[in-house]
Amino acid sequence: MKRFLAIISLFFFLATPAEAAHIKGGEVFYEYLGPGAGNNDRFRVTVRLFIDCSSQGAQIDPEANVSIYKNADNLPVAGSPFTLPNTGDEFLRLSAPSPCIVNPSPICYRLRSYSIIIELPKEAGGFTAIFQRCCRINGIRNLNPNNSVGASYTCEIHGSTSANSIENSNPQFLVKDTVLICQDRRFTLNFGAADIDGDSTSYELCAAYDGGSTGTPVITNPPPPSQLRTLSYATGFSGAQPLGPDVSINPVTGILSGIAPSGGDYVVCVCITEWRGGKALSTHRKDFIVRVDANCDFAAAELKPNYVTCDGFGYSFQNEAPFSSLIHTYYWDFGVNGRTDDTSTLAKPNFIFPDTGVYTIKLFINRGEECSDSAVSKLGVFPGFFPGFTSSGSCLFNPFFFTDTTNTRYGNVSKWTWDFGDNQSTSDTSNQKNPSWKYPNTGIKKVSLIVESSKGCIDTVLHDVEVRDKPLVDLAFRDTLICSIDTLELGVKGGGSFSWAPDSNIINALSANPLVFPKTTTSYQVTVSDNGCVSTDAVRVRVVDFVSLYAGADTTICLTDAIRLNPVSNGLRYTWSPAATLNNSKLKQPLATPITTTTYQVLATIGKCNTTDDVTVRTIPYPQSNAGSDVKICYDDTTLLKGIIVGASFNWLPANTLIYANTPTPLAFPLRTTSYVLTVYDILGCPKPNRDTVVVVVYPKILANAGRDTAIVAGQPLQLTGTGGEFYQWSPPVGLNRTAAQSPVAILESDILYSLKVTDENGCFNYDTMQVKVFKTSPDIFVPNAFTPGKSTNNRFRPIPVGVSRIEMFQVYNRWGQLLFSSNDINIGWDGRFAGKDQDAGAYVWMVRGMDYMGKAIFKKGSLVLIR
Repeated sequence: MKRFLAIISLFFFLATPAEAAHIKGGEVFYEYLGPGAGNNDRFRVTVRLFIDCSSQGAQIDPEANVSIYKNADNLPVAGSPFTLPNTGDEFLRLSAPSPCIVNPSPICYRLRSYSIIIELPKEAGGFTAIFQRCCRINGIRNLNPNNSVGASYTCEIHGSTSANSIENSNPQFLVKDTVLICQDRRFTLNFGAADIDGDSTSYELCAAYDGGSTGTPVITNPPPPSQLRTLSYATGFSGAQPLGPDVSINPVTGILSGIAPSGGDYVVCVCITEWRGGKALSTHRKDFIVRVDANCDFAAAELKPNYVTCDGFGYSFQNEAPFSSLIHTYYWDFGVNGRTDDTSTLAKPNFIFPDTGVYTIKLFINRGEECSDSAVSKLGVFPGFFPGFTSSGSCLFNPFFFTDTTNTRYGNVSKWTWDFGDNQSTSDTSNQKNPSWKYPNTGIKKVSLIVESSKGCIDTVLHDVEVRDKPLVDLAFRDTLICSIDTLELGVKGGGSFSWAPDSNIINALSANPLVFPKTTTSYQVTVSDNGCVSTDAVRVRVVDFVSLYAGADTTICLTDAIRLNPVSNGLRYTWSPAATLNNSKLKQPLATPITTTTYQVLATIGKCNTTDDVTVRTIPYPQSNAGSDVKICYDDTTLLKGIIVGASFNWLPANTLIYANTPTPLAFPLRTTSYVLTVYDILGCPKPNRDTVVVVVYPKILANAGRDTAIVAGQPLQLTGTGGEFYQWSPPVGLNRTAAQSPVAILESDILYSLKVTDENGCFNYDTMQVKVFKTSPDIFVPNAFTPGKSTNNRFRPIPVGVSRIEMFQVYNRWGQLLFSSNDINIGWDGRFAGKDQDAGAYVWMVRGMDYMGKAIFKKGSLVLIR
């Protein structure tokens, strides 16, 4: 079962000019009620208007004005225009959409009906009833402009005469007025009609009419049919294609179907014509606005009507309907008779068919569930389709002939669509198998052939065709050299006939490849004629009596180097020997790499003429340079370089960190890793120096640190700490518990200067010292009572700790208690400034707190004098 869901909103609205943009659809139709008084017929004429439900509070017209004109002379009938009173007012809503729809939009419109019974005289040509109003809703997608657009609704009333009285009423549309259409989804909508008279009907999409304006929204006397204006449609839309090219109406059934466009409102007008006895009685138009929902979605199974594979037995399938979150399962049946494994539950399966033929493909989604759907199609499996074509011709204004070369294993080639790529013509196409075409201008033409077989295989072939103003003359060569005793074959490629001149010393002058044997230099001209197009070109044949050759001067190169041999000769072919040390012995200028002094002989040939010459290449070994092995040294050390040379002269680079740089064995003292290059020169004939490099790797500098100088109390333990390497040695050993330790403990009775040797893992070392001043007093913090900032001495105010392991706080305040300086680093001290400004001379207060080596706190405070 195939399910198509759609929401169509058909809305019209009648309102004051300020609120007029609410019309969403309408129609005018009539019913025949029987004979009237005298020679009249009675009719009921009805106007149905659809109004936007969101237009709450807008004024609704209490009546409608309809003009009726005679079709024969376009004049109004007596009593026109007619005033139709309101006969109905209701709200229509889509209250319960399918549960298989995701995000359905609410559907609502207000339906207003106006009706009147009138009598019209019998008139053979019939009548046209017209109603006009402004305005349609704003933002209509398929109109331009899309706002403030009026509307006109018409119907044709059948004609009759006294001698031939016809009873007829308009057919009534069966379409539901609350239907859902989802964006980009396939839908069907039945606009078929029921005709109570049993007449046949036909359907078409037609252009809707414009109507009233915002200045005059209510038209009390609508104009005749000849003055009606069709709407202006936006690009890509028309009255015949109001929903775009993917939607059409069946002219027999009235079913509107296709793939919905993007979400929005679209004006659609359907014209229904009723027929009796092969003659049209009347045309009834229904003009409405289709709302395409951009948010709704539903589960659907959809396949193309037919599939075909022409390049193998496999095919990849997929559901042609857009993806929907409502699809939970897939089930495919590929229609192979006698097999039960020809199924798949994948969304996009690939199946290999066992043989050629036509298979019935079935797709089920949500099989066994509420929102299920299915689709059926046919697949033709006919591999072995090989499209192609050839072309002949080359010249402007002469026909090019195209030949289809397509082969197919199954069926036969049944259809050809050629495009000759002629940008000067719109008729450069053909459906013939082997057509021809004349091009009016030169250039590369892109020719395409769409070829199709009787089995449904279809493919496109593209070729570039060059159109020239004359035939192409493709000569094998245009200038050559021969010996006076030789015979030479000339050559040209291309189609058509050939003629060579002059006709002396030539054989087969009318062929593409004649033989010539001139005794002096001669130019041979060829003329090519192709279907009336003519082109010429020429070949110069230079004639010599002997071969000139000079192999070049003897030379010297360094052993293992290569040299390009460069003879001076008019020869056409060359042969060198010995060939073992040449890259190609047949080249005129081969590359030679001799391993010893070698004489090379060359044979130069022109046809049957030849001569020889030779050249000697002497090889001299490179001078010898050995810079020695790479070495590693400690920072600020010196090492001896051990160079060995065989040559006439040498130099070391760089020389700025070398001592005795003019000797093979200089002393090097680099402060960082350095590559020294030893270059050796020769005077024996090798023009190139030889070089060797030695790298002196310099280990990083050791930053030995024994710690800051300090002061302690006699007999108080002092923890020493060294940094900078892997191994440590303190001296002298006086007062130390260990000397070969990074952090020994010292107990001293007098001042001492300790020296620390720090060694790294490479054996490199460095020294640092530490001065320890010993006081014969208790641990204390001594603070001076004055300092002179800005002077050369005593320019910072700082505490002097004795026997104190650390200073926890040192602060300076002015006389108003403002903190001017604070630090726990005794080496910084106060410089007499605050916030970047020098403080005035005078008295200040200080406080200091520290901790001795026994863990006892020491706190002191006092005053100082700043002197400037």
